[in-house]
Amino acid sequence: MRRAGLAEGGSGHYVASGYSVYEEENEHLQEGLRAKVGALKSLSIDIGTEVKYQNTMLNEMDSDFDSTGGLLGATIGRVKRLSRGSQTKLLCYMLLFCFFVFFVLYWFIKLR
Repeated sequence: MRRAGLAEGGSGHYVASGYSVYEEENEHLQEGLRAKVGALKSLSIDIGTEVKYQNTMLNEMDSDFDSTGGLLGATIGRVKRLSRGSQTKLLCYMLLFCFFVFFVLYWFIKLR
């Protein structure tokens, strides 16, 4: 009987130490999970900052394109007005000027 008592106490000891091992493993896994959650939080904040920056850049590009569209619209209006007359030479100069302006704007936007 004494031997059975030792076995119970021994198995009780093993059960307690097994529980401790699982608890330590859970704590270790929790720390790993906290680190991963912190990394994801940092990454999501960085993504949010980048999205705000990209939105600002897109808004600036939109206003640049709007102003370019207004300039080209006015130029095309002048070309149409000139095309009603018989001033072919002036019309050619105006078209060349339009192409030049378009090229300069394209170059300016591309370098930006």
